[in-house]
Amino acid sequence: MRQKKFCAANIGVSVIGQGTWYIDHGDRKSAVAALRRGIDLGMTHIDTAEMYGDAELVVADAIDGQRDRVFIVSKVLPSNASRKGTVQACERSLRRLRTDRLDCYLLHWRGQYPLAETVAAFDELIRAGKIRSWGVSNFDADDLDELFAVAGEGQIACNQVLYHLNERAIEHSVIPCCEANDVAVVAYSPFGHDDFPSPQSAKGKVLADISARLGATPRQVALGFLTRRKSVFAIPKASSAHHAAENAAAGDFVLSAQDIAAIEKAFPLGKEPSSLPMI
Repeated sequence: MRQKKFCAANIGVSVIGQGTWYIDHGDRKSAVAALRRGIDLGMTHIDTAEMYGDAELVVADAIDGQRDRVFIVSKVLPSNASRKGTVQACERSLRRLRTDRLDCYLLHWRGQYPLAETVAAFDELIRAGKIRSWGVSNFDADDLDELFAVAGEGQIACNQVLYHLNERAIEHSVIPCCEANDVAVVAYSPFGHDDFPSPQSAKGKVLADISARLGATPRQVALGFLTRRKSVFAIPKASSAHHAAENAAAGDFVLSAQDIAAIEKAFPLGKEPSSLPMI
C-alpha cells in the first residue's frame, strides 16, 4: 500500500483508508473483520466520527491490540465545537475508541461556534497529547481562507470532502487551495451513493475497459483516479473482508495519462457550484 505525507501532520498515511459511516448498521463481527483485513493489507488510515453512532465502538474492537499500527481520525460535531465542548467530545471519543490519543481530529462541518474557539480547543488537545494533529471536513475554499487567518500556516492537516466520479466539484477551488497551503484532501464516499456506474452504461464501459486492461476492478480504477493527485487520499467503506481487500489493492497502481483522460471525458468536471456539495 502506497503512503503519502499527510501534509501539515508530516506523517506517512496510506493513500486508501477505511471509512466507517453506517458500519455499525450491519453485522458487528463482519464489520470488525473487514476493518482488520484492511489493516493487514495496509489500509491503516481509519476514519470515524462521534456522529456515526456506534462506529467508534466497532473501530475500538478492530484496533484492539494493534493501536500503534493505525492512523485514527475522528470528528467533533459542530454543535459540540465550542472550546470546552470540543475537548469534552474528544475525551468521549477517546473512551469509545479505547485509546489515549487520536492521530487527527476534525471539525465535521462549520457551525455556530467561532472557528477561533474550535482551533483553541484543538491546540489545547495537542498540548495535552490527546490528538497529534487536526483538520476540518466539508470546508469550501472561502471557509479555508477564514481558517488560515485564524490558525496560521502549517496547522491544518486535512480537509475531508465529498469526492467521487460523478461529483468532482472540489477540483475547481478546494483542491488547489489545499495544495497551495499544504493541506491533505481526504475523499469521503468515493463510490457515491448507490449511483456507481453499471458496466452496461456508457460511463461504466469506460471503467470496465480500463480495469480489464489493468487486471483490476472498476472500483479500483475509480479509487486510482480520485487519488491521482499527490494531495488526495480516499476512505471507502468496506462491508466485508473481501471488499476491504478489493479497496486495498487500489493503492498499489497508478493510472496512465491516457486512462485519466478517458475517465475525465466520461465523467466531466462541470461548472463550479455556488456551494460545496456535502452529505
